[in-house]
Amino acid sequence: MEILNPIAVQVDLGAIKKSAHVPEGEAQRLRSLISAVDTVMTAKAVYKVSYIDAKADDSVVIGGVLFKSRVLRKHFRQSGKGLSLCGNHRQGVEDLEAASRDVLEKYYLDQIGNAAVVKARDHLKNTLARRYGLGALSYLGPGQLKDWPLEEQTPLFSLLGDVERAVDITLSDSLLMIPRKSLSGIYFPTEIPFMACQLCPREAAHREKRDTTRS
Repeated sequence: MEILNPIAVQVDLGAIKKSAHVPEGEAQRLRSLISAVDTVMTAKAVYKVSYIDAKADDSVVIGGVLFKSRVLRKHFRQSGKGLSLCGNHRQGVEDLEAASRDVLEKYYLDQIGNAAVVKARDHLKNTLARRYGLGALSYLGPGQLKDWPLEEQTPLFSLLGDVERAVDITLSDSLLMIPRKSLSGIYFPTEIPFMACQLCPREAAHREKRDTTRS
């Protein structure tokens, strides 16, 4: 298990304004909140390179741990390569959210924290690609798809090892990560980039509607 600590993350003001639909008059307020977040939170990541041990129709064994998912099994169909599993988080944002009594400010802080988590994940992805000479990498996390539910957090954390000691992340009784601003999942080599939303029923319905309209 390898640890990246600390990870330098810079949140883009323009991206937050767009994703959070921030009016121009709130730009300075948002900028101040980003500065406040930068002073209180740290980013860490932990990953482990493992190998495919066995495959079944709807499951795959990675590093001796069984994962039940047809999607994972499909993407490891032709790959015996090592893959990396990761967990990362940002601390401090939740304290700022709890201290604030302004509903809009809480929303902005939540958006900033989410953006920071994704930036940290992207940093890990780029580090893995550079260190291990990998090309395209795709990501899937427990709970993103019905095919790979949140219950798969348990074997994922088992494969990683002592995540709490490494980066202070724990699982609640409902298998949510603590701190809340955390991500976990598996990176795997792919020739064509894969995103979980490609398999979401809502997204599939949108694509079908677009195709029907074009025809």
